[in-house]
Amino acid sequence: MIEPPEKARPFATPRVAAGALFVDDQDRVLMLRPTYKPYWDIPGGYVEEGEAPLDACRREVREEIGLDVRVNELLAVDWAPHPDEGDKLLFIFDGGQLTPEQLNAIRFTDGEVEGWSFVGLEQLRDVTVPRLEKRIAQALRAHKDLRTVYLQGGSVPT
Repeated sequence: MIEPPEKARPFATPRVAAGALFVDDQDRVLMLRPTYKPYWDIPGGYVEEGEAPLDACRREVREEIGLDVRVNELLAVDWAPHPDEGDKLLFIFDGGQLTPEQLNAIRFTDGEVEGWSFVGLEQLRDVTVPRLEKRIAQALRAHKDLRTVYLQGGSVPT
């Protein structure tokens, strides 16, 4: 039986974001230093109304680092509610390894980024917040294992 609207539980309306995991030949992760927050992040951002997460990821990569690259495979989906920002659904897609020419072509076109660096898994905690560190570590494992992983708060649920 379908419940009348006044008795139905509300649906989740999460904020949705998508980012790209780029790695180098040592499996270090490309991290960006944003101008608007105190920690580093992977290229990516919020999905706009009517936009698919993959399209948002590609758009954000173009906007943030000036590259039009083929980002395709889904590495991780994270259900990650935030105490201050509400429910979030976060996608990480595999950007693979950028060529030396692509790395030399990185440009910060939208004013949101002021630097980039490849960061090893063991150094992630020095540049980003714990919830993002966990999510990136899981996505990196998925990249190495050629699989997709579902996460809750950055961890595989048990």
